[in-house]
Amino acid sequence: MPPFPTIPALHAAYAAGDDPRAILAEVYRRIAAADDPGIFLSLVPEAEAAAALAALGPFDPVGRPLWGIPFAVKDNVDVAGMATTAACPGFAYTATETAHAVEKLLAAGAILVGKTNLDQFATGLVGVRTPYPVPRNALDPAYVPGGSSSGSAVAVARGLVAFALGTDTAGSGRVPAGLNNVVGLKPSLGSVSARGMVPACRTLDTLSVFAGTVADADAAFRAMAGHDPADAFSRSLPVPAASAVPPGLRLGVPDAQGLDFAGDALSEAAFAASLADLEALVGAGRPVDFAPMFATARLLYTGPWVAERYQAIRAVIETRPEILHPTTRAVIENAEHFSAADVFGGLYRLAELRRAADAVWDAVDVLAVPTYPRPRTVADLAADPIGPNSELGTYTNFVNLLDWCALAVPGRFRADTFPAGVTLLAPRGRDGLLAALGARLHAASGVPIGASAVPVPAATEPAGRAAGEAIELAVVGAHLSGLALNGELTRLGARFLRAVATAPDYRFYALPGGPPHRPGLLRVAAGTGVAIETEVWELSPDAFGRFVSAIPEPLGIGTLHLSDGTRPKGFLVEAEGVVGAEEIGRDGGWRGYLARAQR
Repeated sequence: MPPFPTIPALHAAYAAGDDPRAILAEVYRRIAAADDPGIFLSLVPEAEAAAALAALGPFDPVGRPLWGIPFAVKDNVDVAGMATTAACPGFAYTATETAHAVEKLLAAGAILVGKTNLDQFATGLVGVRTPYPVPRNALDPAYVPGGSSSGSAVAVARGLVAFALGTDTAGSGRVPAGLNNVVGLKPSLGSVSARGMVPACRTLDTLSVFAGTVADADAAFRAMAGHDPADAFSRSLPVPAASAVPPGLRLGVPDAQGLDFAGDALSEAAFAASLADLEALVGAGRPVDFAPMFATARLLYTGPWVAERYQAIRAVIETRPEILHPTTRAVIENAEHFSAADVFGGLYRLAELRRAADAVWDAVDVLAVPTYPRPRTVADLAADPIGPNSELGTYTNFVNLLDWCALAVPGRFRADTFPAGVTLLAPRGRDGLLAALGARLHAASGVPIGASAVPVPAATEPAGRAAGEAIELAVVGAHLSGLALNGELTRLGARFLRAVATAPDYRFYALPGGPPHRPGLLRVAAGTGVAIETEVWELSPDAFGRFVSAIPEPLGIGTLHLSDGTRPKGFLVEAEGVVGAEEIGRDGGWRGYLARAQR
């Protein structure tokens, strides 16, 4: 097993012939050797995890992009057959279904090894509001691990898993990342289904990802993202993939009044150093007034949104309040001070603040803020369970209320060698932009991954080629992986990037002739066609030219509109070419058509 289990390192080990069973055994050995009972609340028996690994079949990183990658899940997310506790033993139940997003990760080949500790009912940013042992901060156990996704962040930082799911309502997927020197990806609301997650604030919750690198966090996010019709809060929100950082990107930073480190000179200096790294990448930041953001943040706990937390556990707090952690109970019982009229007043105020805050995007494309003002110790929280928690949320509490996406990235360490991260913010749907910029910022920091000594990999342009040296090509027929003509791509050095459907702007046909039999994709008016499965590959310009020169009529190359918002080149057919051809759009793609034809 690599010293730190990133997805590329694990896949390189598998491709080199390393035994996946031995690597999985090493995962469990490392968990035992960590000797921290606060990280995991339950483990998948090693034999069950090994059986799941065996069921994947031969190593297949194309068909299963997370093949053999160990991961963990925060214990307010359901896994069939395992207890969901939300860090409240009296609330615990055995789940009968697995959360939709976790199902997608398993389908992508990831191997679940356990469920992790949290601040009870995901209420807290400190990681100590749990009746179980508190996970130890991976860098310095004197400091809190951060919450509420404490166990997930620590498990990643200590190299026990490649990535872990958290949840994020007010910063629970970002603060623990910053305190443990790992990446915390907080997706656009609704881009990942929350079905199967115990809610905290249902309108604000999202699953989040902790990983050692931005690329790994983004890979896990892309595997589980997508619209879920069974989740009323899921959105059909295509999120374009990470791309090159666009020239002229406008960076915003808090103005002098918006930067608050609670008097901590070490954290202030560390943020300044990270900001210098960022400005070296994209140019000087523009000062931004954060007053609307901070006013929005105050609505979350001092306003009526605490009533949404009350509603999430209403059956517990009204019938068995004694089973709650004392601090959790004290926070949520504040909801009793708000009326229904107060809730509407809060909604009106939020609408005003959101309009004011969103005006920032007229002047900048990305905001950079400290992930937290300063680290807080376990002793601080013993003395004051509320104040330090509120302080840690200074730059996180407003983000979900404003419907923005966020990416917490490790930055330059403080002079005492404790991490001090940076969080990048953007409007919803700009997750790919944050990933592109965040990967470069992380590499520039010069810090290791998590608590390891492994350096952050050098940032690359998408798919590992220099800017301008790669062309994306979407294929829909016999060039799909494993089919008759795929070798024409691989012999040219093409590299698989992703599987994604088109926008519903096409009609799909089985063309006459062959072998090999070929499909035809015909563009129609937007929204009047069907979505067709594609694979996106990349080729060098020379290889792309040689490939295109061999395409027979009535096929040609045009620009395809894909559901993830990208616009790669791809196969299209001339209208004349589909005369008399069978329309097969109902099959969803060429593989579906072939399967039906063989029945």
